[in-house]
Amino acid sequence: MGSEMLAVNATEHCNKKKLTIELNYKTTAMLTNIHPKLPMRDKTATRNFYINKLAFQEFGNADFDGYLMLKKDCIQIHFFEFKELDPKENYGQVYIRTDNIGNFYQSLLDKKTRIHPNGQLEIKPWGQKEFSILDPDNNLLTFGQSM
Repeated sequence: MGSEMLAVNATEHCNKKKLTIELNYKTTAMLTNIHPKLPMRDKTATRNFYINKLAFQEFGNADFDGYLMLKKDCIQIHFFEFKELDPKENYGQVYIRTDNIGNFYQSLLDKKTRIHPNGQLEIKPWGQKEFSILDPDNNLLTFGQSM
C-alpha cells in the first residue's frame, strides 16, 4: 500500500437510517454529486409540474430570477430560464435511479401524471426496470432501477 492510508468512513446515506461502511485508499473524493441543469420556459409551470406531479420540493431559501432549484430525496434538478425554447427541439434528458420504482410509478399514475407513450414501465434488455415522462418543456426524465 506504500504511503497510501486505509481509511474507514461511516456515512449516512441521504437521510436514510442505513449505515454504510466504505473502505477507501484515499480520504477525499474528487466528485461527490451531480445536479443537472435543464431549460424551462415558464418557472411557474415547471415548479407546479415537479411539485404537484412528482412531489419535489423547492431547494434553498431564495427565489432567483430565471432560476429554479428543486429536490426530492437524494437528488436535485436545477432549471434555467430559456423563454425562446422550442419544446419540439429540446433534447434535455436526465436518468434518475430509484430503489422503489414500482411504488414511484404508481404514485405518478395516481396523480394522473402522463407517462411517455414509448416509456411505459418495463424491464429493459440491459437489466434495468424503467419508465419515462416528459416535463412541460419536453425534458425527458427516465427513472430506472437495477433488477
